[in-house]
Amino acid sequence: MAANYTEDSIKTLSPLEHIRLRPGMYIGRLGNGNNAEDGIYVLLKETVDNCIDEFTMGFGKKVEIYLDERTITVRDYGRGIPLGKLIDCVSIINTGAKYDSETFQKSVGLNGVGQKAVNALSVSFRAQAVRDGQVKLVEFAQGKLVKDHKIAASTEKNGTLIEFTPDEALFGKDFKFRPEFIEEMLWNYAYLNRGLTLYFNGKPYKSDAGLKDLLEKKLTGEPLYPMAHLEAEDIEVAITHGAHYGEEYYSFVNGQHTTMGGTHLAAFREGFVATIRNFFNKQYDAADIRQSIVAAVSIRVQEPVFESQTKTKLGSNEVGPKGPTVRQFVSGFLTRELDNWLHRNPEAADALKRKIEASERERKELSGIRSLARERAKKASLHNKKLRDCRVHLDTKDKRAEQSTLFIVEGDSAAGSLTACRDVQTQAVFALKGKPLNTYGLTKKVIYENEEFHLLQSALNIEDGLDNLRYNRVIIATDADVDGMHIRLLLLSFFLKFFPELITNGHIHILETPLFRVRTKKQTIYCYSEAEKQAALHKLGQNAEITRFKGLGEVSPSEFKDFIGDNIRLQPISLKNLHSSDDLLAFFMGKNTPDRQAFIIDNLRVEKDLVEA
Repeated sequence: MAANYTEDSIKTLSPLEHIRLRPGMYIGRLGNGNNAEDGIYVLLKETVDNCIDEFTMGFGKKVEIYLDERTITVRDYGRGIPLGKLIDCVSIINTGAKYDSETFQKSVGLNGVGQKAVNALSVSFRAQAVRDGQVKLVEFAQGKLVKDHKIAASTEKNGTLIEFTPDEALFGKDFKFRPEFIEEMLWNYAYLNRGLTLYFNGKPYKSDAGLKDLLEKKLTGEPLYPMAHLEAEDIEVAITHGAHYGEEYYSFVNGQHTTMGGTHLAAFREGFVATIRNFFNKQYDAADIRQSIVAAVSIRVQEPVFESQTKTKLGSNEVGPKGPTVRQFVSGFLTRELDNWLHRNPEAADALKRKIEASERERKELSGIRSLARERAKKASLHNKKLRDCRVHLDTKDKRAEQSTLFIVEGDSAAGSLTACRDVQTQAVFALKGKPLNTYGLTKKVIYENEEFHLLQSALNIEDGLDNLRYNRVIIATDADVDGMHIRLLLLSFFLKFFPELITNGHIHILETPLFRVRTKKQTIYCYSEAEKQAALHKLGQNAEITRFKGLGEVSPSEFKDFIGDNIRLQPISLKNLHSSDDLLAFFMGKNTPDRQAFIIDNLRVEKDLVEA
């Protein structure tokens, strides 16, 4: 029976209550810290953004960030929040100085919401401002003021200090900050703000060459030609091509990493193609021009409009109230500067032309094979038992779209257990026949000739790029044995070779599954390592029953449900610290070279050695 709909049904929440009840509207996803897009990193980003805005306006060349377990401290040396307005600025929504375009020009934080959300979603929050020999400190708990310290004299330098601890009641008892995600965030700030030094637990992050430094760090192989690094007022780009498949972009607006792109990235992709066509005076296909591109683009606009509070996608069409459109601004810049650069660098222009024409030849060679593969896929899909699809996908407008997941498992046994207990709304399962083909040294032709890879590509819907990717998370779920590790490596090699943007955009994960089950009649503990097993025995007693899981097929559906639900453990795959994926793939996936033989011999340990160790 439906509940009565009366005046009592209508409720008005305070801003604080609304933030805590609907945090996703303010910080996107919550998460436990295992993904770079999780809310705890958005809280840090919102805090550091304010420091960056101070630097951009010419105040403070240093920002210090400290992480102590779950507590983050951020100290800048800007002007400091005006002492009399400190409480308002960190607790009252729609309060701030960034509505004044003269005080903060081309700022990323314009809505007066960010720091208030940090405060509201933290179990403890402290804000301190120092201005001209005076200091003011205020303390909050879950967004509520608990202590308002009086203004006092100070010898500290001007600036603002924010300290917060995210609330485990919202982010879960197991949430934790992963330092590598924080480091990546700080590097991006450094690349976009030359002259600024950020410190993370004492380690400095500084860039002298801006986006050129960023691309050099991100490149996983040798570029085809020296990087084009172009700058003008309010815009900077760095461009080159590699030997990989796909397109790789890093886009920024007012120092904000727009991971979902937006109007500026669309304008860059369009303007790049137009400039290249004009330079070579030939109507090359856009896909051939952009194939294997690696580029970074950063622009600054007044009063940017983002498509969400988390600012991951630019929606603005104007650079400024009276300025050109974003499309005109970016395209005009490329028409002038990139065209000039190509004329000044004829060897790079020739290398680019050869790359475009090679991509064109390969595309034409694949056209016939694609048609045959698609016909096979249509027939296979009618009877395809390898994909158990879900109902909600990333390319839909469903509110659960970001939860869409594809598990890639080895064999029908594991697929059966997982399928029986999955969430049919958001979790799909793709079963491999066995060990997939080693794709090292092969061309994209293999995807269409190998039925399994073609079906996987079709399931993901990534043949023409990631714009229509159907699943936000692609999880490799293999056994924790030698064969499982080999399959994992073969799949990662496939993605790294043909769809590296799946990895660079954070879509690929490894499922961690328990190695042991330790139980008594009253309690069961699943353990993911030998150390966890010993801790479980200490808790339950040495007489507890121990089961060693040899493979996922041995795990019953009722147990599997615990491993893929709220308690799922995922290891994100990234290219951090990988300077040459080409060299890595050649070493592990290429022919059995003397170097690899020597590595195996030097690192081989027999069972006797392991027992003695």
